[in-house]
Amino acid sequence: MLNSGTLVDRQLEAGRGEKIAIRCAGEELTYARLHERICAAQTVLAEHGVGREDRVLLVLDDTPAFPALFLGAMRGGAVPVPVSFLDTTDNFRHYATDSYAKLVVAEDALVERIPGAMARSAFEALLDTHAGLNDPVDTHPDDMAFWLFSGGSTGFPKGVVHLHHDIPYTCDTFAREILRIHERDVTFSSTKLYHAYGLGNNLTFPYSVGATTVLRPGKPDPRGLLETARGATLFFSVPTLYGAMVNLPDAAEHDLSSVRMCVSAAEPLAPEVLRRWQQTFGLDIVDGIGSTEMLHIYCSNRPGAVAPGTSGKPVPGYELALLDERGAPVAPGQVGNLHVKGDSSLAYYWHQHEKTKAAIDGAWFFTGDRYRTDADGNYVYEGRADDMIKIGGLWASPIEIENALVEHPRVLEAAAVGIDADYTTRVKAFVICRDGTGDEALVAELQEWCKTRLRRYEFPHFIAFVDELPKTPTGKIQRYKLRA
Repeated sequence: MLNSGTLVDRQLEAGRGEKIAIRCAGEELTYARLHERICAAQTVLAEHGVGREDRVLLVLDDTPAFPALFLGAMRGGAVPVPVSFLDTTDNFRHYATDSYAKLVVAEDALVERIPGAMARSAFEALLDTHAGLNDPVDTHPDDMAFWLFSGGSTGFPKGVVHLHHDIPYTCDTFAREILRIHERDVTFSSTKLYHAYGLGNNLTFPYSVGATTVLRPGKPDPRGLLETARGATLFFSVPTLYGAMVNLPDAAEHDLSSVRMCVSAAEPLAPEVLRRWQQTFGLDIVDGIGSTEMLHIYCSNRPGAVAPGTSGKPVPGYELALLDERGAPVAPGQVGNLHVKGDSSLAYYWHQHEKTKAAIDGAWFFTGDRYRTDADGNYVYEGRADDMIKIGGLWASPIEIENALVEHPRVLEAAAVGIDADYTTRVKAFVICRDGTGDEALVAELQEWCKTRLRRYEFPHFIAFVDELPKTPTGKIQRYKLRA
């Protein structure tokens, strides 16, 4: 038996029942109390007809309800499917129908946008009336455990299916070997629990050793993050937010003396952001690369041995390979497509048979990233093998952005790419107007147009008006020329 929903059970067995597991908005939960909530969630789900491998869609912010539901579902043999509470109504509908969700639990403010969803407050009220311990369902290590959703270059996000043995594998590799996490740690992650990075940072890793987590509901803002990080020992964020935090005029006045390690992932960390962070706080940022498909970071710098501008070296337990288009290894220093092998890899993409075959080759997963190694063996990011754009750790599809733009009555054609701006990635759109003209007023109008049709981070930060777009003879936009 291996049930990933029993992480907290093991902490009670180790005698940590009275230790603080969660701090959130002035509230504290011990491991014993959290265990009670997890068992209650398991009972409530069963009473709502949720059984083995039934999906439970979680559209939740970072509050104690999330770990109770996530672990309670797995403990009962069900499959939690967490998604962003900031997503679009169309995507909410897709998540529910694509996953065949037996139950949807959402933040109260979102219930009207998700037909049939139960409000978080209503679910939490049920937890209070279903106290009592129960036994976990006997699950196999290779049983479906949970899903995450990952964006694609076209269409809706695709379901990434993970198995019960995947969580322990990441705890035994990155958490143990790189973080060296222990029960005295206090973790805080700006990346939310619905994201693979945040799920490890602020739930599975700390619960695996009996550490304390700090949850912060709401959208992340730089000053609020620095204030919340006070008292944490492990601080996880992304390059965009590290840059925003260190750019605050009073950044140096924030006390991060408790922090023993800062970690970054989701997109490359600019050396200048690292330099300024070191100068301001006297702390390194340990940067690495991971993915939803691999569940967490598989290539990373090391504490005390950070190589600026690189993603470091393979995490113990993972193997990396750089291959050319024919599948042959590239020469040292040459750019190749990055493939990774490790036992936290996805089982498959749900309802995406062809994409599964294209991404998985035996034990190897094709990441879609292009890398090279430097003279010291560190991996250096060279861009995507496709045209996807990663902004603040979240995927944006150029196709979706372009489709939104061309719906505007004044836009004839559009192309979107990711560019470097202020040490992070931003979206730049190239637009051909129907009337042949464009000005600052139209820029603002198109940006607002996109904000109402896309996820907030996907709108084009920059817009250039052009007479034509570079295309192949078959009419495909050559985005690499626009990036150049």
